[in-house]
Amino acid sequence: MDKFDVLSRYFGYTAFRKGQEEVVDCLLSGGDSLAIMPTGAGKSVCYQVPAIMLSGITIVISPLISLMKDQVNALVQQGIKAAYINRSLTDSQYDRVLKNAAFGAYKIIYVAPERLDSSDFTNLCRKIKISMVAVDEAHCVSQWGQDFRPSYLNVNKFISKLSKRPIIGAFTATATDEVKNDIINILKLNNPKVVTTGFDRPNLFFSVLRPEKKDSKLISLLKGRSDKSGIIYCATRKKVETLCDFLIEKGFSATRYHAGLSNEERIKNQDDFVYDRKTVMVATNAFGMGIDKSNVSYVIHYNMPKNLESYYQESGRAGRDGQEADCILLYGASDVQTCRYFIESAEPNPQLTPEQNEAFKQREEERLKHMIFYCRTSDCLRGYMLKYFGDEAEENCGKCSNCLTKFETVDVTIQAQKILSCIIRTGQKFGAAVISDVLRGKKNEKIKYYELDKQSTFGIMRDAEQTEIRHIIEKLEEQGYIIFVGAGKPIIKVTEMSYPVLKGKAKVKIKKTIKIKSKKKTAEQAADSPLFNILKQIRSEIASKKGVPAFLIFSDASLADMCKKLPVTPEEFLSVNGVGENKLNQYGDRFISAISEYAAKNDVIPDNQNSNKLNKSELGSAYEPWIEKETEKLRFEYELGMSIGKIAKNHGRTRGAIRSRLKKEGLIEE
Repeated sequence: MDKFDVLSRYFGYTAFRKGQEEVVDCLLSGGDSLAIMPTGAGKSVCYQVPAIMLSGITIVISPLISLMKDQVNALVQQGIKAAYINRSLTDSQYDRVLKNAAFGAYKIIYVAPERLDSSDFTNLCRKIKISMVAVDEAHCVSQWGQDFRPSYLNVNKFISKLSKRPIIGAFTATATDEVKNDIINILKLNNPKVVTTGFDRPNLFFSVLRPEKKDSKLISLLKGRSDKSGIIYCATRKKVETLCDFLIEKGFSATRYHAGLSNEERIKNQDDFVYDRKTVMVATNAFGMGIDKSNVSYVIHYNMPKNLESYYQESGRAGRDGQEADCILLYGASDVQTCRYFIESAEPNPQLTPEQNEAFKQREEERLKHMIFYCRTSDCLRGYMLKYFGDEAEENCGKCSNCLTKFETVDVTIQAQKILSCIIRTGQKFGAAVISDVLRGKKNEKIKYYELDKQSTFGIMRDAEQTEIRHIIEKLEEQGYIIFVGAGKPIIKVTEMSYPVLKGKAKVKIKKTIKIKSKKKTAEQAADSPLFNILKQIRSEIASKKGVPAFLIFSDASLADMCKKLPVTPEEFLSVNGVGENKLNQYGDRFISAISEYAAKNDVIPDNQNSNKLNKSELGSAYEPWIEKETEKLRFEYELGMSIGKIAKNHGRTRGAIRSRLKKEGLIEE
């Protein structure tokens, strides 16, 4: 089999996605590769296809038990021999996997990085043929990455112990230039082919909301998604607990996940979510990396993450199957204080020098600044993120909350002068809340204690709303006129840029919302077709009997493609995205039968040339029994050399129906 045969037979696709073929070709030719592809771009196919074709075993190093379990279950469903080794296995299960591996029972073995120190595992790998080592979530090897894991430093040490150096493939969704260089150097990749496909996820709709009451807004968002799977990220364990209880009290099917739970509860709650027994997962960032659930249709961040790398990776849990999905961030000013507190209170990394720890802390603060600006920008949200990662972006993506919002540019120079003057006259010792109170003339205890009510700027913006002043302060920071200094509740200091404004030599302009357009069709608005729901029910029944998550049978994207193509023959069923020979053999009959029944009842059949649904009356006897006279005509036309498409048109039948009849008549081979 060549690479396309493997792709079609096992994975059900007729063509590689962007970047996949380059990586596959490199690995098959014996070269190392580093693939930087966004979540949902198909990184796993890049090493799974070569793993099937190479003569030995491929070791996949993966950070999370849940990822290994999901990936192995998916591979087994596709007819590929695979196993995983991690702490979830009992001693007898572990021994069995080692024994099977020694006899060549697997093509792919997933292992946790901590396992690379095990003498049993290392001794096994010295004896068997390791063709390739695939390092998933490779950014974990870098101390500058957002998920540095010291155990990943064992990877190169493990490889050096093998009798022969295997091919090495490294894979990650996000990597700055510094992290990319770390991956190459620490893993000692040999002149690797670096493939970066771009970070854009066109099927994701990005939105930043600033609700006065987050809980109320969250409830309204969830009500429109009651039958969808989604993740809600919170900044703290305490918030996960209270929010999960709140949602359950409101009648939502929710569960929770954070590092403070017992291992047993984490596994149970995650399984409840993955197997669709619970539709909402409320979690900290302990839940996310490597979660392979394909039908997550929304990710809501209840709190702002501390950097864009984390946000993009966590929001990328949505829409992995290619379906439309929403990524919503509920932003509040207190989120900034929480993130700054986490940065300031973080324990130093013992593997770094004091200078390196300080540099890392400064890097974290710089990342936080970009995250804050993302939440406050009036520019395209998608474009902001893509540019941050060094990618190109259009000015207007047409698929984020900012691009569907109308702004006007307004001159706020006078207001800016008042704010900047207040900051200076109060000694540059206070934060945004105090500055706002002084400007609005609020005589609270703090104002009186510091005698700020005696300042000349006290009450000079008495008629302004607090939200207006805070918004202008945010824009002044974004444009570089002021900076926030310190953790927790930072104070504001002016920059050199502010003085020309105060002297009337420069103007300050900001964008202001004037009207919000209606949102384009997104995940929660897309109405499921009756057939889609029928197929979902069949999928659920099969998954329940097999004891696997429903999306491992077929993804939502595959079901949607079935609704579009309406396959009524095995050959047509193979044309559905995500349907390979193994899944055709296992599930084809039941799905084809349901589709055929639906098509007949609703007077629609597919025209597989253009994937449009045509009325039965337009195609005559497409679903009528074959009669002898028609069969004779069919044989005559085929023997004349007429194309199947032409014959189908003459008979008012589908191409699939003609092929099936020709096979039955022995005119073409199976």
